[in-house]
Amino acid sequence: MSASTFRIDRAIPSAGRSENDTTASTRATGLRYASLTTTVPKELVHRASVSEVMLTDWEREADDHFVLTGQWPRRHGFFTTVDDCHDPLIVAETIRQAGILLAHAEYGVPLDHRFLMWDLAVEVKPQHMLVGTAPASLHIEITCKDVKRRRGDLSGLRYEALIFRNGQLAATGGARFTCLSPAVYQRVRAPRPESGSRNPLPLTAPLAPQDVDRLSPTDVVLSPTGEPDQWQLRVDTRHPVLFDHPVDHTPGMLLLEAARQAMVAHLGRPCLPRSVTAEFMRYSELDAPCLIKANPVPVPGSGHEERVLMTGHQEGSLVFQALVTVASPIA
Repeated sequence: MSASTFRIDRAIPSAGRSENDTTASTRATGLRYASLTTTVPKELVHRASVSEVMLTDWEREADDHFVLTGQWPRRHGFFTTVDDCHDPLIVAETIRQAGILLAHAEYGVPLDHRFLMWDLAVEVKPQHMLVGTAPASLHIEITCKDVKRRRGDLSGLRYEALIFRNGQLAATGGARFTCLSPAVYQRVRAPRPESGSRNPLPLTAPLAPQDVDRLSPTDVVLSPTGEPDQWQLRVDTRHPVLFDHPVDHTPGMLLLEAARQAMVAHLGRPCLPRSVTAEFMRYSELDAPCLIKANPVPVPGSGHEERVLMTGHQEGSLVFQALVTVASPIA
């Protein structure tokens, strides 16, 4: 399978059929071109903007093994270049999209179901992440494990990803999620009696963009608290990428960005994360402050890496934690 594949007649298990399916399929057959590339349907990766879709195609190779293709732009409005490399968080977003795509398109999860991400991990090889003279074409191998079903329907799974560029392994990672029907999600997300409404908090002042390796204050997701190595999560629900569409909680990608920016603020220098391993314990709500704290972690016998455990607490409870590893500065 090539990234230059244009298919519009694929049957999606989770999509309903119409009485005109046969006619539509016949018409679609005449529109297959081997020289065109398009993104997968944005609905299959839970994006509202087509420009935020990183995947271009997918194919099942075995029962729970899939090959996907994708593309990273040379310049993205939010996932910016770091040390001349593609942003490691664009890897995280690609892995996130891959799991949701396969759940809908190959495991039959209906499009109105919600996903609860429990963990997500990324590790990059910087020498194969360099931004080139053209967008990065991706070959992605996904292996799904611990596939769980309830009454025959997918209820959750764990998956591992290998991302290749030009035949070279550029990044690895994986994630674990569960799927919730609209009725179950409604019960889970019922209004919390202790908080009342779910109106987002007023937008707080950002850290200086240069302190978190950002150019615009609109992309800063941390606010000062006056305490060392502690910040308040800054949640701007108008952000066109982090809030690509309305949601009733803080997106996981915003929490990962907070961990990355906290690493930069903690170290006092721009840095390329080599790996990020995150766990999400509960929803981070929009109507209560979330405090991000940096906790250095010793790296035994290594002077080449620095690790910091970033934690997020809300209303006294741990909502997420992320272990971020970066290379130590060259002496």
